[in-house]
Amino acid sequence: MRVAVDAMGGDKAPHEIVKGAVQAAQQFSDNEIVLVGDEKEIRSELSFYGTTPKNITIHHASEVIRMDDPATSSIRQKTNSSITRCVELLAKGEATALVSAGHTGAAVAASAMYLRTLKGVRRPGIAAALPTRDGICLVIDVGANIACKPIHLLQYGIMATVYSKYNFGIENPRVGLLNIGEEDAKGNDLAKETFTLLSNSQLNFVGNVEGREIFESKADIVVCEGFVGNVMLKFAQGLSMSLLSTIKTESMKNFLTKLGMWLCKPAFKTLKAKMDFTEYGGVPLLGVNGVCIICHGRSDSKAIQNAVRVALHLSKNKVNERIVSELEKISLLTANVT
Repeated sequence: MRVAVDAMGGDKAPHEIVKGAVQAAQQFSDNEIVLVGDEKEIRSELSFYGTTPKNITIHHASEVIRMDDPATSSIRQKTNSSITRCVELLAKGEATALVSAGHTGAAVAASAMYLRTLKGVRRPGIAAALPTRDGICLVIDVGANIACKPIHLLQYGIMATVYSKYNFGIENPRVGLLNIGEEDAKGNDLAKETFTLLSNSQLNFVGNVEGREIFESKADIVVCEGFVGNVMLKFAQGLSMSLLSTIKTESMKNFLTKLGMWLCKPAFKTLKAKMDFTEYGGVPLLGVNGVCIICHGRSDSKAIQNAVRVALHLSKNKVNERIVSELEKISLLTANVT
């Protein structure tokens, strides 16, 4: 398999991206890594590692879409950008999957433009794993689509169910709907109509889930529209970082707290690992006709290496084909749903 890596995308590009790609190439030596971006800069980074692994190649792209660039217009104007070239390689069948830590909006826009959606999919969604008391909860959508309809949220539940089964080994994941209360009648029109659709589906629907209940393991999957999901995801990331920082600061104030911190070190090490986004690598853009892994903008080499691992795993397990198969099973049910 061949994974296209956006070498110029992310706050730490190209250094950490190239480093992660080299590590991935060494770990997954039976697969090929294509570094997409400015060839001169990429070769300069590769020179630090002596001999370049034989399974790494370079695909030149002269432009970069910056984080503050408008997503859709940048894709149209910067046709030779690294993220656009990655998506084109995937669209042409010259890559099996792509990994990017660059502009999320641009990655989504380029994927929608060049890859299109899978058969039966109305809108793609980004699925992010959040650590919970007993494992993880997959939240979808966290930023791909902010103008959702009930059918989109239903399909998010279906796509996330397939992904959870084949990526996390959860045979029959519990699906919840993010809402302001547990009662059936709570929420706006989108939430109420989606509740009805999910209740009548074959998914393992467990009802409404409040924000606090995500971390209490009430559901394995929580569906929501992208604006709310993105705000919630970034709030959760910020809160976890703030808590860890506060605990560290407070524990250094006197001898007893230092001793307590030392005694609890194994537990805090485990907690930190659960909250570390680099452990998960990246999040999939589910619903597009290709395997697209979107990484955090601050991704380091470890995150990129793990993102390549996820990309290869999804490709090997044919998750997209399984999503199409599941959607075909419910086509009659949702034929007249808008």
